[in-house]
Amino acid sequence: LSYYRSLLDFIIQEHFPSIAMNDSNRYLEFFSTVLSETANLIALWMSVGFAHGVCNTDNFSLLSITIDYGPFGFMDSYDPNFVPNTSDDERRYKIGNQANVGLFNLSKLLQALKPLLDPRQKQLASQILEGYGERYYIRFTELFKRKLGLLGENEDDNYLIAFLLKVSLLC
Repeated sequence: LSYYRSLLDFIIQEHFPSIAMNDSNRYLEFFSTVLSETANLIALWMSVGFAHGVCNTDNFSLLSITIDYGPFGFMDSYDPNFVPNTSDDERRYKIGNQANVGLFNLSKLLQALKPLLDPRQKQLASQILEGYGERYYIRFTELFKRKLGLLGENEDDNYLIAFLLKVSLLC
């Protein structure tokens, strides 16, 4: 366990300088940062129609980048069932499932971090994980609003985005 703690402290020190090493909640801060950046990365993918063909846990980095795109692709037209990997018979990595795969990967990261967390921190980490969907959705919506030139906050914007995505399925 001490080796694992040393390794994570090294990662934080080298790649997450905004996290104070003397903070007793540094592993929570680390997890929250990785979660936010992963949500942002996948929202960016979705905003340009990019689908990662094999975004399983070993192809995600703690730096919220992917390290093996394998078969990937860009959609020519919106299709939530688009799969760039022809060997993905179960359609696990279809573009409409990319955000869920990110959540799965983050849940596995949390599972690995739990031995380093006290009971209160474990509960907080679970709450952080539960916030992934909202973080992803907020970023996804921001990106689509920007593409459409929608400024400010209008609750109808989300309906418009959903409507346009649904209409594009019919085209």
